Amino acid sequence: MIEKILLEKTLEKLTSKGCEFADIYLESKSTLGVVLDNKKIERITRGSRVGAGLRVIYDGRTYFAFTEDLSEKALFKIAGDLANKESGENILVKNKYELLEGTDDYLYNTNKEKGSLKEKADLLIHLNELAWRDKGSLIQLTLTYGDVDQEVYIMNSNGVYVHDKRPRVKSIIQGVFQKEKQIQSAYDVVGAVGDYGFIKTRNMESLLEGVKLKGENLLTAKEAPSGTMPVIVSGQAGGTMVHEACGHGLEADIVKKGMSVYGEKIGEKVASELISVVDDGTIKGRYGTSYYDDEGTKTKENILIENGILKGYMSDLQSAIELGIEATGNGRREGYHAMPITRMTNTYISKGKDSEEDIIASIDNGLFVKHMGGGQVNTATGDFVFEVSEGYLIKNGKIGEQVRGATLIGNGPDVLNKIDMVANDFGYSLGTCGKDGQGAPVADGQPTLRIPSLVVGGTN
Repeated sequence: MIEKILLEKTLEKLTSKGCEFADIYLESKSTLGVVLDNKKIERITRGSRVGAGLRVIYDGRTYFAFTEDLSEKALFKIAGDLANKESGENILVKNKYELLEGTDDYLYNTNKEKGSLKEKADLLIHLNELAWRDKGSLIQLTLTYGDVDQEVYIMNSNGVYVHDKRPRVKSIIQGVFQKEKQIQSAYDVVGAVGDYGFIKTRNMESLLEGVKLKGENLLTAKEAPSGTMPVIVSGQAGGTMVHEACGHGLEADIVKKGMSVYGEKIGEKVASELISVVDDGTIKGRYGTSYYDDEGTKTKENILIENGILKGYMSDLQSAIELGIEATGNGRREGYHAMPITRMTNTYISKGKDSEEDIIASIDNGLFVKHMGGGQVNTATGDFVFEVSEGYLIKNGKIGEQVRGATLIGNGPDVLNKIDMVANDFGYSLGTCGKDGQGAPVADGQPTLRIPSLVVGGTN
């Protein structure tokens, strides 16, 4: 995209007025999206963009600008303008920059099986035909396929100069179902750091049938009860709970603002001794994985909570400096147009020793949460509300009839401390996490958990 010598000269201009830190983030991104709706291909979109984000920091104050004009004149102009925002007395060491390449070991598949547009459209057409062949209560079906090829170069005043390639792929199945006046929807998604070859390894027909079954069952499900009761959250639910209930509160930029219930609690007990929480940006193929973060820091496994004890926070470079901790490889951004902030990557609760069967058998009357919907959390207090997209009553140690319309209402630290059984199974979910107006690809995971007492909101 840009020759190394031009990057170095631009960085020299950025640092010419004595700043404490400066960096340049170059990004090239190409995208493909295919949407099938109303029984036909409704939209095919292709896009590409190339741009640079420049940042300079004076005494903790950040100035940022971005451009799609990568000419020397444009870059020098922006670098000069940013440098002149203030003046400082820092004398930065002149670095000898050697490019470090991210490897493709973390990709789900490294054979670069990108597939043709026709193959991708034909997959959706095939699934659509299969769905309507025996439609049942299905009244609307939306199928999407999307892939992204992202390539970044990062150079900063600390001597970092890295290159990383990040292909991502995702496919979504969403159905709407109706029986008399009752309307319900069901959804599922698969994705990875990889290319179309990943989708080819998935049983998309089975995924479709699963969505149809969820929708049909929701139409006949009874209204969820309300009250305080034991709740089991299945490993199949993925990690929505860990992501929302404690993940955001362990992001260093939130901690430094005094907006986290976990602030200034490193070394303290914040969860049951059965609970360990990890954020790991290196897990092969997972949707939140990359070799480097968006500040050029190598991603790694970060143990956040270990046997109930808070061990650390996720951090970007600037938050790490302000909190006096190590940067953890969690400085992420939506693109060259955005500044990096602390973000989760692949966040999960570690496996335990119990079996899912024993956990279910331990409950006389309660709620089994198989899949979670959306959620909201107040990071300052830890209070949360989660939707249950697929839930069942537990009666006498067995999973019973399905219910709909349930919500889980609680407090993150309180719930994490209450958990008294953790299974040896495990499941992941994936999505795009929104924060400060930016979206970031993430994955979340957990084993089956027992919460002996939790408020369930319902309509019955």
